[in-house]
Amino acid sequence: MVITMIANLVCSFVGTIAYAVMFQVPRRFYIGCGITGSTGWMVYKIFSMHCSAATASFLGTICTVLVARLLTVRLKCPITIFLISGIITLVPGAGIYFTAYYLVTNQLAMAAAKGLGAVKVAFAIVLGIVCIVSIPREVFQKDYWKDRKLSRKQKKMQ
Repeated sequence: MVITMIANLVCSFVGTIAYAVMFQVPRRFYIGCGITGSTGWMVYKIFSMHCSAATASFLGTICTVLVARLLTVRLKCPITIFLISGIITLVPGAGIYFTAYYLVTNQLAMAAAKGLGAVKVAFAIVLGIVCIVSIPREVFQKDYWKDRKLSRKQKKMQ
């Protein structure tokens, strides 16, 4: 079990970095991309044991986008650098492949089942991205929380 989790962690980290190389991300962001992708994949793997694939994908996407937002603010770069390469680990590639396979082999019931599952996962990914990207950028900056704490203290003193 532990060896499997470590293998998943390493493979998702290296796979995400490989996509970052393919998308010509600057080298200084490779580690951040790897962390983003491996975080999402590990959350997906943990929740896929207890939930549906769509729910696990949604939770994995939320964690992926959160890490991408934090790294974006910290490293002062666009979110797409981390988001696109990080979300690759959650894309339902096998579901789409088997949908096409079952369509070609004229197994329409299986194609419909696999296709619906892939669409659910795709919508879960989109919903997870929208939920986190809609949070204002200032929330992810340290100064926002310091100013907020200071303003609360000032209100209490008045």
